[in-house]
Amino acid sequence: MPHFRFRAVERETVQVLSKTLIDELQPVMDCPREDFTFELIATEFFLEGEVSSAYPFVEVMWFDRGQDKQDICAKAITEQVRQSLGKDVDVAVIFTALSPSQYYDNGEHY
Repeated sequence: MPHFRFRAVERETVQVLSKTLIDELQPVMDCPREDFTFELIATEFFLEGEVSSAYPFVEVMWFDRGQDKQDICAKAITEQVRQSLGKDVDVAVIFTALSPSQYYDNGEHY
């Protein structure tokens, strides 16, 4: 844990970010590299009855590490996505805090 879900981002971009984000965020999150997971979700966006393009959307599911670390992680994610896609792109980063007692790995909660 943490688990990153990407929408409106190309496969190759997520593939690269799966290394560079771990490099930058692993010391901040203080968890083993192998605990990070990256997922690309194929999505379509619509507006006013039409297919619409969307800006990159990154959801981070994690055990809460406090506002300071969350802010650091959000900025790092935003900057790395912008490095890949362009400095002017809007990037949404949403954190979902999971409760260790409700997260199970091989039938055992944390």
